[in-house]
Amino acid sequence: MTPEVLKGYALLAELGEDDREALFELLEESAIPEGKSAFREGSEGEGLVLLVEGRLKLKSKRTGAVVAIVEAPEHLGAASLFSFGKREVTALATGPAKVLALPRSGLPRLLDDSPRTAFRLAEAVAGELAGLVRQGLETLTEQESK
Repeated sequence: MTPEVLKGYALLAELGEDDREALFELLEESAIPEGKSAFREGSEGEGLVLLVEGRLKLKSKRTGAVVAIVEAPEHLGAASLFSFGKREVTALATGPAKVLALPRSGLPRLLDDSPRTAFRLAEAVAGELAGLVRQGLETLTEQESK
């Protein structure tokens, strides 16, 4: 696998070649067998997860429902790079899957080794979160107008 794989993720689409290489060096690769979890609901969110191959079923114990099924390339947990909190769902592989993870502990190293890349990653995460907030506000506005 090469840093080029990072081009497929919307969150990382604006990163240049040097940025992708700097980030890629810190990623940890894991194979997830079918039925096993990439992470569990209630566990500490410890960083960004990039689904490289396969699918993950996101299940909520609280509701007993499947929240979503995500397919590669998709990213999960970007906000947990910057904030502490529990995972809201369990991510189960529906077949063999492969993930790359950037643990929160890798962020200070990225900042030391490549400050520009760390800033661009933070900027991308902030932009994504702002978009989610806007989307939530639009949904609330629509519900209030009914």
